[in-house]
Parts: sequence; C-alpha cells; structure tokens
Amino acid sequence: MPASPSTARAINDRLALRLLQEQGPLTAGQLKSLTGLSRPSVADLVERLQGAGLIQVVGEAGAERRGPNARVYGIVADRAHLAALDVRTTSVSVVVTDLLGGTLAEASLPMEGHSDQPAVERAVALLERTVAEAGVRRLHSVGIGAPGLIDPATGELRDSTGLPAWHRRLVTVLQERLPATVLVENETNLAAVAEQREGAARDRDTFVLLWLGHGVGAAVLLDGKLRRGASGGAGEIGFLPVPGTGGLPSATGCDGGFHALSGSAAIRSLAARYGIEAADRGEEPAGAVAVRTATADGADAFLDALADRLALGAAAVSAVLDPGCVVLGGETGHAGGPGLAARVEARLAALSPVRTEVRAGTLGGAAVLRGALLTVRDAAQDALFAPNR
Repeated sequence: MPASPSTARAINDRLALRLLQEQGPLTAGQLKSLTGLSRPSVADLVERLQGAGLIQVVGEAGAERRGPNARVYGIVADRAHLAALDVRTTSVSVVVTDLLGGTLAEASLPMEGHSDQPAVERAVALLERTVAEAGVRRLHSVGIGAPGLIDPATGELRDSTGLPAWHRRLVTVLQERLPATVLVENETNLAAVAEQREGAARDRDTFVLLWLGHGVGAAVLLDGKLRRGASGGAGEIGFLPVPGTGGLPSATGCDGGFHALSGSAAIRSLAARYGIEAADRGEEPAGAVAVRTATADGADAFLDALADRLALGAAAVSAVLDPGCVVLGGETGHAGGPGLAARVEARLAALSPVRTEVRAGTLGGAAVLRGALLTVRDAAQDALFAPNR
C-alpha cells in the first residue's frame, strides 16, 4: 500500500534533516542528489522545514555565490538545547549543548561525603549553574547516565543494592523541576552507544562492551540494538560466578562474583602483589592507574595475570552470545589499550572455540557522558524532526 502524501512528506523531511545533521550544510542541489527526490519535491521540503524553524540559510556556495541554487541550508542549532549528566557514586558531570551537539558549557562536581538530600541539591545546582553559564533559558531534553538497573517497562532507575539513594532521588527531582523531557539509561549501556557511534566499535552492530571502572558491568548490542533483558538486568556481569574468587555472589552482593576479580579494588590488590602501587586519582579508578603504570613500565607479569582474569568474563559472554567482538571499556580498558586487549584475546582463544575479537575502548570514562548526549540528542531530534506529525 503506497504511503499517503502527508506520510511521504514526513519521510522526506526526516531524510533531509538526517542528511543535514550527518553531512553538514547542503545546497538544494546536493539534497536532490542525496535523496533522489525531484527538484520540486526538494523545494517544497526546504520551504516546509524553514517554515517550521528547523533549517535556515547559513551561506552560499559556488563560484558566483548568488541566487537560490547557491544557498546553503543548515539545521538551526539553537532550535533546542540539551543537557547530559554522568551520575557516578562519587561525582556528577554535566554538559549543555545545542541541538547538533555543540558544547556550550560543561562542569563536574565531587559528591563524596554528602548524604541523600544535600547530594541531590548539589547536583541540581550544578546543572542550573551550567545551563546559566551556557546562556540557555530552557532545556528541551536531559539525558542521564547512572549505575543501576533501568526498568524496561517504565524507563525508571530501579533501587539497587550498594548504590547511593540520592541517585534515584535525583532523577525524580529533575523530572519534577524541569519543564523538559528527562531520559535515564544505565551508564554501561550509554558507554556502548558511544563506543559504537564514535569509538572502538564503529564497524560493529553486534558486540559486548565490558565496562572496567570502579565497578564492572557489560552492555549487549545485538543487530544494532541494546538488549536490556526482561528486568533490565542484562549485563550485570559482576554477579557472574567464576573460579578464583573464593566464594559465590548473592542476590545482595557481587563480592564472590566476577567483580571480585575485575573491579578497581581487585585490580589494585593484584597490582600490589607485583610491586605496583596505585591510588584513585579523582575520577580515574585505582585499577586504571595500576594498568596505566604497568603498561608504561612494561610490567608483563601483572598484565598477563589481569588478562587471565578478564578472559573468564569474556569467555562466558562469548559462550552465551557469540558477539564476535568484546570491547574493554571504561577507564581501565582504555588504560590497558591494545596491549591488554591482545592479551585477553589470546587467552580467550584458548578458553573458547568461538572466535572473538577483543578491542580496547577508545573513549574511556568519557564514554558515559558522550553516550548520554548522543541518546538525548537522538530523542530530541526525533521529536523535533517530525513537523508533519
């Protein structure tokens, strides 16, 4: 059944806007070539999008630089403003951008030592100050990356053992106070989105990101889609029972699981056995500091021992999902670089008949904030780029 005229116009408008977003300002002639539409159809959609305040003339192209055919059209970046937050157990980071993702202001704030309500107020105040610094009067959408489970039915951050209560309270307060759409997603899932769009997995639509930071987690992308599981618990690899921990995890703690081998504290303890001292440096976990130091010093014995540990988690992922690629993300994965990734891949090849490439994440801890921004930008553009809906 052919699409109705209004549906066809909406499809064409969305296509043109995506091209303008991905390839930058374009002339009507370039839009015609890229979309395959007729000249009158392109002229109509340009008029519609200008009338909706979504695009504007941003310059002229061509040798003569005059006339309608020379006009270059671009998305109106200040049509909407966005904010993204990376909410950690010890800090909050925020960035405010325009609709195209151009950074207008950014800031971060440590949150250690603050109880529930003071922590919430500090985080809200940080966002308000950053928005004011950016010269923004109103936010269209806010994206939040936080540790913990996201209920797939409601999109809400669920209560999780061991996480500060102010995390959930912050999301609720922002939803109540802001005249904006507020989206929340698990931090590891957002890191995977960023690594796929701009980092180590740009050529992959199926892979698993193994998050190695203060804690450990995993994000599963199959056929280009995040898989969250029935309850939002897909990727809680810290609870994976593995040998070498001296115990088993439980419903209330992952101390006997994979976390006990690959969390920051466990990596710091392992490093100490090899004479490598490390401590937390702000947002950089001690585990990442140890790996960075070992990589620079050529401490092969420690890196081999760590690769043995990481391969256990990667082997479980490969046996169940066969993703073809595992990305070592987070601060520790980034610190280890290609060298640690190669060690893990070699050990994984000995543990599993399933061929799995292992790559080092390229975005490190910054992947969460970047993923939050990409996600909220996509959602805002979907809402705004449908003028005929």
